[in-house]
Amino acid sequence: MLTEKQYKLLMFINKTTKETGCSPSFDEMKNAVGLKSKSGIHALINALEEREFIKKLPHKARALEVVRLPRFKPRAIIEEEKKREIALQNSAALIPFYGKIAAGVPIEAIANETQTLAVPFEMVAKGQFYALQVEGDSMVEAGILDGDTAIIKKADTAENGSIVVALVDNEVATLKKIYKKQDEIWLVPCNQAYETRKLALNKVKVQGILSSIIRQYH
Repeated sequence: MLTEKQYKLLMFINKTTKETGCSPSFDEMKNAVGLKSKSGIHALINALEEREFIKKLPHKARALEVVRLPRFKPRAIIEEEKKREIALQNSAALIPFYGKIAAGVPIEAIANETQTLAVPFEMVAKGQFYALQVEGDSMVEAGILDGDTAIIKKADTAENGSIVVALVDNEVATLKKIYKKQDEIWLVPCNQAYETRKLALNKVKVQGILSSIIRQYH
């Protein structure tokens, strides 16, 4: 079995070679495994070559080829990964993820709790929360984009102007600004291409208030 530093160096060489098409420099390898001298890197490379995990390509500078990867991780690496996983779990909360909600035309409400989402504790510190994936562009002027994840605080009432999950006719859910106008509920989009929906009070139930948005960048 490889030592911790041999394993780290081998995985770093493999990752860098796949991403860039060439081997990492000695300085990059030193930083990756936490060594201060090039002689230490030379020793690790020689050990990996002797055990036929890598081979040096002749007549090329910085030319190392990964021949094979180990079947097992060193115990120190396994323990390190466990510690990172525990730290991540301790810094996050799991909330229900209910699937997609339309920010344009309402879709059928998803009520079955089949998945969870890990979010920072500070985002869900007070109250009960759940997550929905936004589908559509009717809330773009409020900074809510198609594909965003909406973090919703459970509530059955909301102040005028709040962005809420509104359940219409007990069948479909939509993400809109809400206003109570005498005997009507107005569900207002934040996109001029969409029209405000005006519904009777008994047609709409508030299911939660938008707390925050999570966006992934690709």
